[in-house]
Amino acid sequence: MKQSAKIALSAVAIGAALLATAPASAQQMTLMTGPQGGVWVPLGGALKGMWEKAIPGLQITAQPGAGVANVIGVEQGKAQIGFSNSSSAVDGAMGVPPFKQKSTKVCQMTNIYPQYFQVVATNSSNINSYADIKGKRLVAQSKGNTAEAITAAILKLNGFDYSGLSRMNFQASYTDAVSMMKDGHVDVFTLGTTAPASAVMDLASGRDIKLVPVDDKTMDGMRKMNAGYSKLIIKAGTYPKQDKDVPVIGYQTHLIVRCDMPEDVVYKMVKTMAENVPAMAAVNKAIGSLTPKMMAADAGIPMHPGAAKYFKEVGAL
Repeated sequence: MKQSAKIALSAVAIGAALLATAPASAQQMTLMTGPQGGVWVPLGGALKGMWEKAIPGLQITAQPGAGVANVIGVEQGKAQIGFSNSSSAVDGAMGVPPFKQKSTKVCQMTNIYPQYFQVVATNSSNINSYADIKGKRLVAQSKGNTAEAITAAILKLNGFDYSGLSRMNFQASYTDAVSMMKDGHVDVFTLGTTAPASAVMDLASGRDIKLVPVDDKTMDGMRKMNAGYSKLIIKAGTYPKQDKDVPVIGYQTHLIVRCDMPEDVVYKMVKTMAENVPAMAAVNKAIGSLTPKMMAADAGIPMHPGAAKYFKEVGAL
């Protein structure tokens, strides 16, 4: 389906009505970020600052979240903006697990950077493949996090689930998960974020670790579940003592918004991001090469009219 055909046209009228009847309330927004210790929290703080500076009267409250939870939060009106992952947003639009129903009020705002699903094991664990995780001790993020959903999926594709582990832990923050790894309470840690990830670098400072590569069978299974997944490479040398390239499951980090957000506000927010790429890259260097064309790439869900307006103006759509 062409991008233009997927634009939520009805949001134009709704946004106009909001501007006409309640301009003040339209300036109060909640932004859902990610777990403590992840890059979405500081990046959310940077966006809050630049948006409030660029749009007079705008006030944004940032709160922790997760990829899946943020789609649900925006859908239910608990937040107007949220970080998410392309794979999770598509799952929400289709209403497939872990979502219980289709997301109909969530629109694409902009892509930001690629995410890497990383499976990090201690060298002493003898974990060299996803299948080797069976019977081991694992820590993942809390339910509602995209990486947790991927963790459950890769185990299933390899013939077992959480009950097949000797210990399963869910932690809301990367910091707590890293502490469990450092203390020897778990053998393997899964997370979805940038590479290098500060949490993994922290872990590598205290333990000898390895990245577990995705195998072709698991990668094919993930793509059959959701075409938003792709194979990415974490280059050799990204982490201490990583002497070879490691293939991993990848997807895009993007921003989602309520489809009924005022068009001019979303337009200004996207424009501000496009004009301040270096400021975002100061938080996450993976954003440094971001272009309007990349920001406008089809993420598999309807694009908000305000975002589409900006991208058309600069020739990215």
